[in-house]
Amino acid sequence: MTRRSQIALRNLEKVCAEHLGDRCELEVIDIYQQPNLAKSDQILAIPTLIKKLPLPVKRLIGDLSKEDRIILGLNLEPKPKQKKMKTGDGTEPKNE
Repeated sequence: MTRRSQIALRNLEKVCAEHLGDRCELEVIDIYQQPNLAKSDQILAIPTLIKKLPLPVKRLIGDLSKEDRIILGLNLEPKPKQKKMKTGDGTEPKNE
């Protein structure tokens, strides 16, 4: 596995853990060992992520470092952003 593929896999695992939990299944394929799969799935660049289900099939290429693009590309709902708590005078509370 190339360094870029390793980075992509780590990034994808993080997004899956945060947004999907156990509702996904990842299968990593080494196209050098299984070139027939690269051909049948029409993989032209690596790393490539192919989401097969639910339809439609989606393809993401690259190191998957931009979480917002992964979420958009996989049609996931982004997590709501947490609001920062403020004190009565509008400043953030201090941790002491």
